[in-house]
Amino acid sequence: MKNIKSFILPVLLLCLTIALKQVNHFYPQLAIINTEITSKLLSIVLIISFTWMVIKMLRLIKLGVLGNFDIKKEDNLKSRRVYTQYNILENILIFVVIIVAIGFSLMLFDDVKKLGISLFASAGISTIIIGFAAQKFIGTVLAGIQIAITQPIAIDDVVIVENEWGWIEEINLTYVVVRIWDKRRLIVPTTYFIETPFQNWTRNTADILGTVFIYTDYTMDVKALREELTRLLESTDLWDKEVNVLQVTNATEQTMEVRALMSAKNSPTAWDLRVFIREGLITFIQENYPDALPKTRIDIPEAIEADPLSKEEMMN
Repeated sequence: MKNIKSFILPVLLLCLTIALKQVNHFYPQLAIINTEITSKLLSIVLIISFTWMVIKMLRLIKLGVLGNFDIKKEDNLKSRRVYTQYNILENILIFVVIIVAIGFSLMLFDDVKKLGISLFASAGISTIIIGFAAQKFIGTVLAGIQIAITQPIAIDDVVIVENEWGWIEEINLTYVVVRIWDKRRLIVPTTYFIETPFQNWTRNTADILGTVFIYTDYTMDVKALREELTRLLESTDLWDKEVNVLQVTNATEQTMEVRALMSAKNSPTAWDLRVFIREGLITFIQENYPDALPKTRIDIPEAIEADPLSKEEMMN
């Protein structure tokens, strides 16, 4: 209702301006100032009110369409894509409408019209100059359009940009706002997401795998550690009950590397789950297998063991 009321004001202004133009045309003697000046002023107001009405109409259409999509629900991939497309397309259309309105307003003045014709006559040189001057801006705008169509990112996507982990908060025509996990905001030009590799953790789905690495001594009972991982996962709602794997993924001269692999419904939940599992496994080893914590060994030959003096010298 509030949006509809805001649409009424530009319509009323448009109707009032049209009525005043008709009065000025048929009854010029009523004009307070020069009729020609009054006509141009009313024409400018007419263009502004019409532009205002078109912008409000675009926003009403967008709100009407997006009202059918809930971006706050858990499975919101389709909603986020629709939000992204309509937000970018709205910015593009508003930008075009405003540029056209400014052009029509300027063309009401003869001097500006003559200047435009002269520039058009020398379009060869001016086009080259303008092209070099505006190539970055045009490239940025085109990148925004490409993002709206191909959608490498969408609103609320989880991304890693410039080694920063966060969510896509805003996608505008020329820049993107990334909300970093610690509440900072990273402002990135739209061309970045077209020209530079980045990580998108929710491109097709929000669920994600999490990993935890534990380093233990070779005396660690891997089977017991695997059973403890299962017990920990089943004790928390953070786990989505899809992936539960524990494997020895590496072995060095001192320790063996154990990797716990688990799944969660989204990246923030996966982070909390990894922290929970890491703490739980470390506590389990400390309480049940303290001798399996990483240690450094020294092998003392039998000859040295038999000679107390040699053993004392080596220890010193």
